[in-house]
Amino acid sequence: MINLKNIDNIYIAPGYTDMRKSIDSCSAIVQHSMYLDPFSKSIFIFCNKKKNTIQILEWDGNGFWLHKKKLIGKDKFRWPKCDEKMTSLLIDKRQLEWLLDGLDIHQKYAHHTMTPVII
Repeated sequence: MINLKNIDNIYIAPGYTDMRKSIDSCSAIVQHSMYLDPFSKSIFIFCNKKKNTIQILEWDGNGFWLHKKKLIGKDKFRWPKCDEKMTSLLIDKRQLEWLLDGLDIHQKYAHHTMTPVII
């Protein structure tokens, strides 16, 4: 599993991506289609058309990692639907865990994260 301690942002690439794409192609998508910096402290998630494989692009300071997970059998990732005009979708670490566990990233019954205000 990816170490999320040093990750600032998690972005989902809308639609589907050809899983034959390599690190160079995925970083080009991040830069030219998502208009984001592939060298940032972010990870970028791509999914195939069948929704049974995802790739995660990560920059670790001196090189790229391309993590890949393929589900076996009839299981599918609950890939979020994005508006055609969206270039990316920003999610949090909890939503990433839900996505990887096969759950929808918009859990209706999840407890909301609270930020306490101390006066």
